[in-house]
Amino acid sequence: MGMPKLNIVILAAGLGKRMHSALPKVLHRLAGKPLLAHVLDTARALSPQNICVVYGHGGEMVPQAIADETLSWVQQMPQLGTGHALMQALPCLDTEGATLVLYGDVPLMGMDTLRRLIAMAGGETGIGESLVLLTVELAEPSGYGRIVRDDAGGIIAIVEEKDASPSQRQIREVNTGIMLIPNRRLHDWLHKLANNNVQQEYYLTDVVAMAVKDGISIKSAHPGHSWEVAGVNSKVQLAELERIYQSESAHGLLEQGVTLADPARIDIRGQLTCGRDVEIDIDCIFQGRVQLGDGVKVGAHSILKDVTIAAGSAIAPFSLIESAEIGKNCRIGPYARIRPGTRLDNDVHIGNFVEVKNSAIAAGSKANHLSYIGDAIVGKSVNIGAGTITCNYDGANKHQTVIEDDVFVGSDTQLIAPVKVAQGSTIGAGSTITKDTPPEMLTLSRARQTTIDGWKRPVKKPKDGK
Repeated sequence: MGMPKLNIVILAAGLGKRMHSALPKVLHRLAGKPLLAHVLDTARALSPQNICVVYGHGGEMVPQAIADETLSWVQQMPQLGTGHALMQALPCLDTEGATLVLYGDVPLMGMDTLRRLIAMAGGETGIGESLVLLTVELAEPSGYGRIVRDDAGGIIAIVEEKDASPSQRQIREVNTGIMLIPNRRLHDWLHKLANNNVQQEYYLTDVVAMAVKDGISIKSAHPGHSWEVAGVNSKVQLAELERIYQSESAHGLLEQGVTLADPARIDIRGQLTCGRDVEIDIDCIFQGRVQLGDGVKVGAHSILKDVTIAAGSAIAPFSLIESAEIGKNCRIGPYARIRPGTRLDNDVHIGNFVEVKNSAIAAGSKANHLSYIGDAIVGKSVNIGAGTITCNYDGANKHQTVIEDDVFVGSDTQLIAPVKVAQGSTIGAGSTITKDTPPEMLTLSRARQTTIDGWKRPVKKPKDGK
């Protein structure tokens, strides 16, 4: 059930000229997902009655990228200011309750801050009694609209910098643009907005003067951190917010007892869940949903995406693991690549320059060097020698290789799928196996070794006859 009569409008129509990009500003990524997606996650967590997104530049690119049918999408063309943007959303808004205005390029807005803001709007008949502004004190307030208060501390106006008097410019409390507006006044106020200013735009901030005139109480809330209200207008600002996000994420992990070799050198682009005594070395990237069990160690420069790793496993440096399940006490890497659809049971070793794709490998099996295992089912206690390849692709279709328990595959073997290597088989090094092998026997295929008499190795020709 949604919060009683809470509507949320996210203003996301800006072009973002300073991003110097064809991509609409709100689709630029922070921590691996669009700026707008961060704002939407926060909005959804408030359980509103509905969420309306006002988009403009980039046209259908924005709704297509987000692809959420539960949202109301409204296009603002042309863009004539924040007040005009909210006017476009009016058909989505109730006549009771309140509307929370958020911005698609302000990605780090905190839930606690917004909950405080909403709580302040309460009255005898629930939310929607007061106009509540989110304001912030800045050491350098230039460029922002100043919050003007009367002698009793009540807010009486927001004055834009270009219209501010010298004394008003000294004010350090500024408007963030985020506000909660009573719906029963909103429809009336928006219709009264005028564009008689330098930009000829309709400013949402003008509702403050209307609230004063109508005797509506104006309250203010403040964010827990000033970076919560920081917007992105350039790649420089995007990079700054990325570092803040990553720093906060790292701090959270440290608080939970995770050991980070350097909290400034970790990137979390999704959701990372860690058990006890997890250790993460420098420059690791975590994407999507990653779960690390107790005592897992992740070596430097590894990339993990949508992975579950059970207790006690160690990932050596420079390993790439995606859409896979890793059992307990496994040893992976260095320089291993585990591709989607892979399931490794407990105590499996996948060594350097080994690639595993869409394969299940049972407990205690090892492929320690320079192998490719694709579309395979590998049993228990199998040893796969260096340079072994499952030849799974015939140029049109993929085929499966089955390697049963206790098989020993000698180095430099090609297994031509579909093929089955029966339990206890030993494959001699350098074999090309095209037919199923019998159990408990040695199978090999080699041409006879020959030595050529009188053969001479080519000699390098001297340059320019010297």
